[in-house]
Amino acid sequence: MKLQIGIDGKSYEVDVEVLEDDQTGRSSGYLPPYPGSATVPSFRSAAAAAAKPAPAPEAGVNEAKVCRSPVAGVVLRVNVQPGQQIHPHDLMMVLEAMKMETNVTAPVAGKVKSVAAQAGDGVKVNQVLVEFE
Repeated sequence: MKLQIGIDGKSYEVDVEVLEDDQTGRSSGYLPPYPGSATVPSFRSAAAAAAKPAPAPEAGVNEAKVCRSPVAGVVLRVNVQPGQQIHPHDLMMVLEAMKMETNVTAPVAGKVKSVAAQAGDGVKVNQVLVEFE
């Protein structure tokens, strides 16, 4: 049986082989409502569905003077220290999440006031990593 399946807006034609029939002569699985076409909705992985939404930033923190973690992961490298002068897009930290490295760069020019995470630390989404003067 040929089916046309839509995934993320792309259409795919697939061949489906019916392996078992029940007593009524119909296949025992799902049959699309319209012969020859079925749409499979996009879905989130079980891990993503179980994940909690990102925590809201803390009240009273000047967002222009902090850099937050874009992902939950582990700090691999810290490239800045308190007192260091930085420029926009300077590499401050490298995070690892799901075996991928994420570069955390300076959003603004300024002087580093404090670094809230060190190599090996686990961080959460929206956690403050670096504070600027």
